[in-house]
Amino acid sequence: MKCHNSFFLVVFASLAGPICSVRAAELPFDFEVLQFRAKALAGSAYVARPTRVPESLRALTYDQLREIRFLGDRAWWRRDPLPFRLEFFHPGFINNKTVQVSQVASGVVTPIAYDAKMFSYGKNTRLGRIPADLGFAGLRIIAPLNASDSWDELAVFQGASYFRALGKQQRYGLSARGLAVNTAEPGGEEFPIFEEFWVEKPAADAKEIVIYALLDSPSVAGAYRFLIRPGSATVMEVKAALYPRAGVAIKTLGLAPLTSMFWHGESSATVNNDYRPEVHDSDGLLMERGSGEWLWRPLANPSVVRAVSFSDENPKGFGLVQRDRKFSSYEDLEACYHLRPSAWVEPIGKWGRGQVRLVEIPTPDETNDNIVAFWEPDTPLQPNQAFKYEYRLSWFMEGQEGAKTPPGGTAVATRLGRSKTHETDLQRFVIDFESPFLNGRKAEAKLENVLSVGAGATLVHEVLQKNPFTGGWRVAFALRADGSGKPVELRCFLRQSSHVLTETWTYLWQP
Repeated sequence: MKCHNSFFLVVFASLAGPICSVRAAELPFDFEVLQFRAKALAGSAYVARPTRVPESLRALTYDQLREIRFLGDRAWWRRDPLPFRLEFFHPGFINNKTVQVSQVASGVVTPIAYDAKMFSYGKNTRLGRIPADLGFAGLRIIAPLNASDSWDELAVFQGASYFRALGKQQRYGLSARGLAVNTAEPGGEEFPIFEEFWVEKPAADAKEIVIYALLDSPSVAGAYRFLIRPGSATVMEVKAALYPRAGVAIKTLGLAPLTSMFWHGESSATVNNDYRPEVHDSDGLLMERGSGEWLWRPLANPSVVRAVSFSDENPKGFGLVQRDRKFSSYEDLEACYHLRPSAWVEPIGKWGRGQVRLVEIPTPDETNDNIVAFWEPDTPLQPNQAFKYEYRLSWFMEGQEGAKTPPGGTAVATRLGRSKTHETDLQRFVIDFESPFLNGRKAEAKLENVLSVGAGATLVHEVLQKNPFTGGWRVAFALRADGSGKPVELRCFLRQSSHVLTETWTYLWQP
């Protein structure tokens, strides 16, 4: 990311030519103007913006960068009686690109200049000369989220096109991105970058804040608008327009991508010699298909990279979810994984045919984001044509107002294992389903599980039982691999007569 202090409309005018003889500096800023700039940017060859971050900052370690802190009394709008403020991140370590952040008030753009006096540098006393126009590594929005008399982090935009947000009483976990390009493709992934940001100055009684971003990459340029509404579940309304560069092939285009971490959980074969029973930011992919069917795919930390697609038409929503909210499942007072938000993507309008794509990457620990989920449209981007779409992105915790949950029963736990003494070649699965309706059914209720096993294994036995200790219902079954080594696709749900009572649990077992 690169600092660019010139008023962008002047650059826009040089790219697009005069517009009805009105001087560029007189044009008010809005999303339409930003789209035109993205289109003009895509009309020329991609040129990576050189870094302005000096070597002394790039050489900092992670801990040294953490010594550099933004001073709260320098927050943007601190002296104004407004419900939102802005703070900024200092470049350094892996944050070796900078962005320009500007304020928009009544359509007028005011660049926010970098100032070293905004920061405390702690023990970093030998940084040398820092450019006066360095720029920022990103920005954070703070607001009275949890209490009216305190200022809390609401959202952060930092690094490539990454961003994340919080609802009430949540801790940062998974992230979202503006766009995913060629994720898990053999030629390597491309990471588009939010190069510049514009933030609308809110009114004194505003309940939401609006941010614009300009995205650029070798394959595509784009204009983004984020309307952020804080609450128990913080909701972002995202509007985007993409403009592909001519002659550049995009193998995989990922819209509304979510990125998370799954190291180990209750379904893992081992606990990695970790005292914590589970370590993950998300434990499953949840989908509401266009047909109305709900799917749940527990996440895994695989031995090799694997990607799976769920075809759909006009999806109603998908997200990476942290379903397990018990502290005892994590036993971590520092990371507080039980308080990490889920993120739900709800398309606005019809997205047509495509697939929800889930990518799982091996990770040796909890420091790597190894899970990616996004929507991949069947219709490819067309040169010289805008690809526009909108969606609602909710950051929530189960049980909170605004949480996204299936109307029926949910698979609250997935466990795998093998017997040490009896039929040791069998892979055993245990799935626990719960809901108020299910928990209220007695053991004599005529419920049945519908289980399907794909090619590569044989179903040896299965049973459905009422769990008298939790009130839920447990499906237990065992598989014998056929020796082909093929991954086995599994599906399971509960029904009573012709009525489906739960979401569909789906799993990919690698013998």
